Amino acid sequence: MKAYINNISFYLPEKTLSNVDIEIEHPEWSIEKIAAKTGINNRHIAQQDEFSSDMAVSAANIFFKETNVSKDEIEYLILCTQSPDYILPTTACIIQDRLGLNKSIGSIDVNQGCSGFIYSIGLAKGLIVSGQANKVLVITAETYSKFINKNDKSNKTLFGDGAAVTLVSNECSGFGAKIEDFIYGTDGSGFESLIVKNGGARFRLEKGIDIIEEGKFQRNDDNLYMDGRAVFQFTNSVVPDLVNLTLEKNSLSLDEIDKFIFHQANKFMLDKIRTKLKIPQDKFIFNSENIGNTVSSTIPISLRTLCNIDKFESGQKLMIAGFGVGLSYGATVLTIN
Repeated sequence: MKAYINNISFYLPEKTLSNVDIEIEHPEWSIEKIAAKTGINNRHIAQQDEFSSDMAVSAANIFFKETNVSKDEIEYLILCTQSPDYILPTTACIIQDRLGLNKSIGSIDVNQGCSGFIYSIGLAKGLIVSGQANKVLVITAETYSKFINKNDKSNKTLFGDGAAVTLVSNECSGFGAKIEDFIYGTDGSGFESLIVKNGGARFRLEKGIDIIEEGKFQRNDDNLYMDGRAVFQFTNSVVPDLVNLTLEKNSLSLDEIDKFIFHQANKFMLDKIRTKLKIPQDKFIFNSENIGNTVSSTIPISLRTLCNIDKFESGQKLMIAGFGVGLSYGATVLTIN
């Protein structure tokens, strides 16, 4: 049994945060400095009353309008998010009801971030290959902006909100990319490098305070904290091996990959990885200039955007790889039918 990515749609909130806006809030960070450091000029930000389920439903409604897929065909729903509407119940169950999907389907949340799209389509492929479902709707939706402290200029420059919907099926149609073999990895020893500490069961009732050192904001445990240096070192360490192991698993060489679509963390990090792996620049995709880092949605949004620009030919191969929060990583190859 084979599994294919057939269609991708995405939704971005109307509200935006530009480098001009950030410079006004933090004059010490110029527009040029932000762009040079991140490669990002603009980000889409969820409204105050707009949450992951709302964006997921919006993206799914776009998906059903853009494709000839019927809601009745969906047999399983996977929602990948680290900003669920509630601690419980599962946000995927709420989305099933709001979309009017059949009650006979499976619905599950995957609490995964930067590598979440890879993990989710891996799970979807497993459901299809094992005969549990024929059509799996994979939704990635994240509102990291709600976790970012207003004084945290660093994370504010990176993250944007967004949602994407990907159909994984046992039949080839639409985009028509066969999902090949996966490589996964986990290093939980670095879990504190990217974290929202308060709000779960362990620190449920804590009330964070802004920690200021030498007049600069450092962190608040109610908000997103990222040790950028540690995350960069982790990524720089594991991604080259991840790429090589994925090539080996799929009996391919680097030259046989037509496009590399990695998690869109930031341009500085991706340039370092590309250079280290000696990937030609014309094969390497950076798509976050006006979107920002949308966490688990960066890869599907980049895939859909790339499809709009380039017409893929049968037999072309794309490598997709995600890495970050967890700390976790994963990759696979897509073969265009």
